[in-house]
Order: sequence, then structure tokens, then C-alpha cells
Amino acid sequence: MNEKEIIDAENRLMANVFAKKPVVLTKGKGALVWDVNGKEYLDCTSSYGVALLGHAHPKIAEAVCRQAEKLISCHAGFYNDVRVEFLQKLTSITPKGLDKAFLSNSGAESVECAIKLARKFMGKPEIIAVMGGFHGKTMGALSATWDKKYREPFLPLVPEFKHVPPDNLEKMREAISEKTAAVLVEPVRGEGGVRVPPDGFHKGLRELCDEKGVLLIYDEVQTSFGRTGKLFCCEHWGVVPDVMCLAKPFAGGLPIGITVAKENIMSSLKVGEHSTTFSGSPLVCAAGCAAIDVLVEEKLAERAAVLGKYFKDQLTQLQAKYRVVKEVRGLGLMLGMELRYDVLNVILKALDNGVLVLDAGRTVLRFLPPLVIEKVQIDRALSVLDKVLEEEENTRSSGASVN
Repeated sequence: MNEKEIIDAENRLMANVFAKKPVVLTKGKGALVWDVNGKEYLDCTSSYGVALLGHAHPKIAEAVCRQAEKLISCHAGFYNDVRVEFLQKLTSITPKGLDKAFLSNSGAESVECAIKLARKFMGKPEIIAVMGGFHGKTMGALSATWDKKYREPFLPLVPEFKHVPPDNLEKMREAISEKTAAVLVEPVRGEGGVRVPPDGFHKGLRELCDEKGVLLIYDEVQTSFGRTGKLFCCEHWGVVPDVMCLAKPFAGGLPIGITVAKENIMSSLKVGEHSTTFSGSPLVCAAGCAAIDVLVEEKLAERAAVLGKYFKDQLTQLQAKYRVVKEVRGLGLMLGMELRYDVLNVILKALDNGVLVLDAGRTVLRFLPPLVIEKVQIDRALSVLDKVLEEEENTRSSGASVN
């Protein structure tokens, strides 16, 4: 099938729920992907953060092939050696005390488990989330998600969710009540614009939750696995939550969700109260074992810290160069560039020039490259962005003014 035939067929046969770009990707290696016509692109999206180890990492491919020949599926109603190996590797890198896990298939599922876990352990119904937060689109996760464009078509949602302004400890204190089970936040808000909270916020939030006797849940679906320059983003502030939601890169590109918690909290769930058919499949766990090995052995968190600082510094130079750029922010290789107008045209022009970039809201460009990206490839992305921003600024200066 050629490009047009593939696009037409997918549009006809697949639910129209994704904002698609007119590109058919068929191959990837490291930080590069190729379309059906053989055109090369630099991937600064990591497939929305999933391909954090890069595309077609040989150790992941080898682990998947080896396990596929041995055992692909094993329901968690039976024990499995590879599942145990993955759980051991996982809990060897999670923050101290977070040593019991539930395995699922996606970030939204990891959040769903955390919500049920908090309500079961605490015996209380209320979950407090923040305005601008994003936690997924299943009904429980959606109830914690803020953006009305996701919420309104599906009202009424799960009751007993409350939203407070972000990064505001006083508003959080006012919101916590006798029926509050947990506070659910992203350490850095990803979909909400790559927004890093001010110094002291997370330590203050941990202290507040301890004072009020409520659980602290971190949604690290996008911020973990070395993405921000630490294995887990909460390590930037020396804070350990009671429950942590993980997903995206933990199985090297295969679907996975992980809810990890303190042992006494996770053990409040009893047999039959929560499950999923594909929990801890051997194939996914084998990929996960290899992924954790690569993360640790190749020191990718440290690499993200170094390359992320370089990338951010260069983006900041572009901010100084172009009036259309409002702000640059982020941690490690999770970076955002806020413009003074809608970013869609910039994303499409970058695509035409062979660089894949995400948005994070209407006015923010989001960069989530694989941690294996090379410095020369970052320079390539910066060169394209420089060109596109110059074109945009010239166009807008000759027409509409920039606010």
C-alpha cells in the first residue's frame, strides 16, 4: 500500500479520536524514524514519551524475541519467573518504601488503580487534584483530569473529585477535608504545559499530607524513567509519595502500567478487588527487565540531565532571539517552549523539515526526545526550530502583531 492508501484505510477503519499528522511511519532506530516513502525524521516526541530508550533498541528487541519463543502469556493467577525478575528490578530502583506493585497496561490504568487503592486504604472517597493536571481519559482518571474539553462530553464523572489551583499550598490546605483520601499530582505538569512547580512546593505538599493524614499520589507516567534527569522526578526534591503511577517507557515500548506503593497500602487491596487480564505478561516483563538494565547500565538519567541542560540553554537563546517565544521551561529532556500564539503551524513546519515535535496545550511546544539522542541531533532540531521561528516571526511582523 502506498502512503495515500494507508492513510485512507486507517481513517476509514479506526476511530477518529487522534489528532493525526499526515505521515506514515514505518521504521525507527534510536532517535530517528522513517516514513513509508523513506524520508527520515528526528523524533523529539518519543511516541509521547514511550520510546524513551529510542526506537528498536537491540536489547529490547532481543529480549522480546527470546521470550516470545518461550512464553508470551501467563495470567497473574499463576506465578511466573520473568514477572518476578521484573518486579525485583523495578523495586530495586523505585524510591525507598515503594516496594509493592500492581501491573497493568497504560498510564490511565495505573491512575485508576491508585484511585481505588487510596479509597480502599483510607476508607474515604475524596481525591484532590489540580487545575491543569492530566491523568488519563478513562472515567476515574478523567475525573482527576482538569481540561473541560476532555471532561464535558462524558459528564457526570466519578464523584468526590476536587480541583485546586496548581502549586498553591494554601489552597490545597483549604481543600483537604475529613473525607479526603488522597492528593493526586504530577511532579511536573506535562500536558498542562511542561510546568515545573516552584522550589519548596513538593516538600511542603508532603508535609501537608502528613499533617492532615492523607495519601500523596504522584503521577509519574511522563516524568519517570530518567526523563527529567533523575530516575524519578520526585527525587529532585527528596520527596517520596505514598503511591506512584508509572507507565510509558517501562517496557521498552510495549504497553505497561505500574502502580507502586508502600506495602501496607497496596496490601489493602484483597483478592478479586482489582485485576486485569494482561497484568504482568511474560513478554512485557521481559522487555521491562531489559529496559531497566539499559536505563541503569547506560546511565540514561545522567545523560538526560546533561543533554537536557544543553537543549534548554539553546532553547533559551532562541527565546532571546525571537519575540514570539514567551518562555522556556522543563527538567532534563522534558522541555517546553511557550509561544505567544498557537503552535500548530510551527509543529507542521517542523514536520516538513524532518523534525517531530509535540504540543502541550495550545501555545506550548513540547520536546520529549529519546534519552539516547545525540548532541548533534539536538543541534539539528534546534536548527530547524530556528528556521521555523524566523519564518513565523517574519510572517507575523508583516501582518498581525505579536502580543
